[in-house]
Amino acid sequence: MPEHVSILQLAGVVGLVLVTAAWMILLMHTVRRPHPAARRSGRAPHALPLQTLPPQRQAPPQVESVELTPAEQDAFAGLVRRLGER
Repeated sequence: MPEHVSILQLAGVVGLVLVTAAWMILLMHTVRRPHPAARRSGRAPHALPLQTLPPQRQAPPQVESVELTPAEQDAFAGLVRRLGER
């Protein structure tokens, strides 16, 4: 053991190495474990579709509109005027 390294510093380095090794082992175990859906269906884990991306729409969403009453139109026009003054 080097003279300029205290016992606490050496124990800290050893502790960090052990925690890092345990983290790496746990990470590898988690990554290599098959997906639950693959175990049920019998398919290989690499054959599963991406579960994080939702399916894309083929058509755009429909446009929605609401008719405003005259009082709501006046209130909206006043709001636009107030915001335009700033």
